[in-house]
Amino acid sequence: MYESSDLRKGLKIEIDGDPYVIVQFEFVKPGKGQALYKCRLKNMISGSQFDKTYRSGEKFKEANLEEVEMEYLYADGDNYCFMNTSNYEQDFLNAEQVGEARALLKENTVCNVLMFEKRALGISLPNFVELTITEAEPWAKGDTAAGSTKPATLETGHVVQVPPFVNEGEKIRIDTRTGQYVERVK
Repeated sequence: MYESSDLRKGLKIEIDGDPYVIVQFEFVKPGKGQALYKCRLKNMISGSQFDKTYRSGEKFKEANLEEVEMEYLYADGDNYCFMNTSNYEQDFLNAEQVGEARALLKENTVCNVLMFEKRALGISLPNFVELTITEAEPWAKGDTAAGSTKPATLETGHVVQVPPFVNEGEKIRIDTRTGQYVERVK
């Protein structure tokens, strides 16, 4: 059980049987009277958002969420198939639920799927993924401008900026939190 003083951005609470995440939060202390907590809440199932103001002392139920380790198998149109690595059951998530992770999602990637009452809501990729560059301009010797980068297309179709010495066909490590190049992988 949470109290209004526990509210913060990113906190997941349950309201009327649905999980919500706080996407914006503001604490307001008027000159007299109770402190107010202004929140923008996002329904984790439907994606709808609304603003709500709470007074100090109100109580909230913690959303009963669990993360399950699952392996991404394949995409079927806008549906993405994931297999539970412990019991081999499969779940489908739509493109909206997978979100921006699609750009770095490769078959057989093991990730965490957020579940609410046995319903898949979304995924979180591991902090680093290794992908192969399928297209990149060759490096011209003498191009030594400090901080220079070039675009490279990854096997997932995502384009990332890489140093000029990284070539097509090489495997690189990408930080999934920032979407940026980290290093080459041997």
